[in-house]
Amino acid sequence: MTPVPCAFVYPAAMQTEVIPLFPTPFMRVTAALGPALVTSLVEHFSAFAGNANNASANLSHTAMLRPSDSPLLVDAAALITPRLADFGAHLFGERLAWSLKEMWVNVLGTGGRQAMHNHANSFISGVVYLTPTHPDARTVFMKSPGGVDFAFRNDHAGVPMGPYNADKWVSPQPTPGDLVLFPSYLMHAVPPNPGERRLTMSFNAIPSSLDSWGYRIGFSG
Repeated sequence: MTPVPCAFVYPAAMQTEVIPLFPTPFMRVTAALGPALVTSLVEHFSAFAGNANNASANLSHTAMLRPSDSPLLVDAAALITPRLADFGAHLFGERLAWSLKEMWVNVLGTGGRQAMHNHANSFISGVVYLTPTHPDARTVFMKSPGGVDFAFRNDHAGVPMGPYNADKWVSPQPTPGDLVLFPSYLMHAVPPNPGERRLTMSFNAIPSSLDSWGYRIGFSG
């Protein structure tokens, strides 16, 4: 007797689920700083960005600043700090007391770029966008190079990129006053800017302390 072929039927109860294992948090807060404060920050600090960037001739920075260095930074810190507690709860599982360790303003001219980097000696880093950003000069975030990927990739023109196989992610189009927060270890860069001058305020933050089963360590900035 010749067997009759039949299609394989999956059990009705079978389910398939893809779980985003160990995702990296990224927080976006629109209009975190109001227009008046943003305008004042641009007018005041754009003149103090005298430190040249070592990778791009059209990028300069202010010195590293503390909130106490300017009433404008005090006002900005008062609006940013509660968001640090919100974001920190995703990183460490509870709301902790946070402080801004350092702040600085970046002035990116036409043709300028920011090389790939991350931020040391902190736990949360962030950017406040102070002027309009050309769509091609949005901040790009990258996977850390080496040690977390296959030795050979399936990477060609016909492969759509998604959260599991892409090595770069372009952040949403910002407007002046928007704030983004991310873990300080996350690699990021800014592509060459084809638009007008782009100002941002970057910062690093630390918690007051961390407690790992009784091994408590405090931080001060």
